[in-house]
Amino acid sequence: IGLQDKIKAIEDEIFKTQKNKHTEYHLGTLKAKIAMLRRQIIENETAASGIKGEGFDVEKFGNARVSLIGFPSVGKSSLLNALTPAQSECAAYEFTTVTCIPGILYYNDAKIQLLDLPGIIEGASEGKGKGKQVIAVARSSDMIMMVLDAQKWEEEKAKLTAELEAVGIRLNKQRPDISLRKIASGGVMVNSTAKLTKLDEKMIKSIMHEYKIHN
Repeated sequence: IGLQDKIKAIEDEIFKTQKNKHTEYHLGTLKAKIAMLRRQIIENETAASGIKGEGFDVEKFGNARVSLIGFPSVGKSSLLNALTPAQSECAAYEFTTVTCIPGILYYNDAKIQLLDLPGIIEGASEGKGKGKQVIAVARSSDMIMMVLDAQKWEEEKAKLTAELEAVGIRLNKQRPDISLRKIASGGVMVNSTAKLTKLDEKMIKSIMHEYKIHN
């Protein structure tokens, strides 16, 4: 059974499971499994696709890296050309950009690397289109800038956010203040300096178990 089939089976189980206090741990574990499988799909396909040969292996340059993410034909290339000396091809058809096109924005004494990425499609988090390469580059960036169609920006923003969050990229949110320390034995121990409101120790241990972390 493939990874996509595993994800579909888990999604079906989530859909069929009643949501109440007695099932919240089970549902939390299932969601953790889906996140892990989706990330595995992206990592496997990115490694197998030979990104270097496809023009996505761009060396970091300057003080910060910003990835331009959006659906096809929303103006990413035009924005890159307007802000930097780079010349990314623009045309009145979709998927003009097929690789990662870098440009440098000079702001005072800072050099900011802008990356024009191919338009992604729904299902990018599952590896559709060039989603696997785009997401891999986005992970290496200091900032992700969404470029949206002004006439349907709310819909596009919601879809892009969902695709990125499906593989663990959280936009406009602080990284959770979580640290892990491996010990020789004794099992998983949870210490918190604040009240846990979204999940409890039992669910944390259940999720850790899915990632094969036992001590």
